[in-house]
Amino acid sequence: MNAIVYCRVSTNKETQETSLKRQEEELTQLASQYQLNVVSIIREQASGFDLERDGILELLDLLKKKTVQAVLIQDETRLGRGNAKIALLHCILKEGVKLYTISHNGELQLSESDSMVLQIVGMVEEYQRKLHNIKIKRGMKRAVSQGYKPEKNLKNLEWNSGREKIEVPIEEIVRLRKNKLTFSEIAAILRGFGYNISKATVHRRYQESQQSIDTENE
Repeated sequence: MNAIVYCRVSTNKETQETSLKRQEEELTQLASQYQLNVVSIIREQASGFDLERDGILELLDLLKKKTVQAVLIQDETRLGRGNAKIALLHCILKEGVKLYTISHNGELQLSESDSMVLQIVGMVEEYQRKLHNIKIKRGMKRAVSQGYKPEKNLKNLEWNSGREKIEVPIEEIVRLRKNKLTFSEIAAILRGFGYNISKATVHRRYQESQQSIDTENE
């Protein structure tokens, strides 16, 4: 099982260097104890209340690659403090990654309060996902009822299945806008077809297309 060792101290004082080294040594021993293959050791000196940390962002990027199955920390406060700790625990655990700590001499045992908060966060995230999908379906139904035919207007979708589309279908934005859909609904529909596009981008591209038309008519 591949693992990452994550060490953190809160300040840049030279005296904290000793703490970082101690954490690294103890966590390396813990990895050996559980026969974990350490593929990366991350050390950083930053506040646990801050999410914008190079080390923690590197950790999350590595976990996204699905090549690491465990993270070793001194205790959960090394990940973060307060809301930052909960947010990071959620991000790590939802990747199916195990957390090992020195304080538990093995897998992390969440407190009852942390466990309850993480359950709530997971439920909220799931409902946000459901609402997003409902919004896409609602927008699509509204567009179809007003004559929009996605099978004709968005061609060759199967060629790019699962791939992020870089080009934005301006003609479709204009057509959907003429059908009186909001920019938010248009963005949701296009995301449903795999276009990585925001409401702001839809609005900007629509305005650009209208300005182009106005210029041609002058």
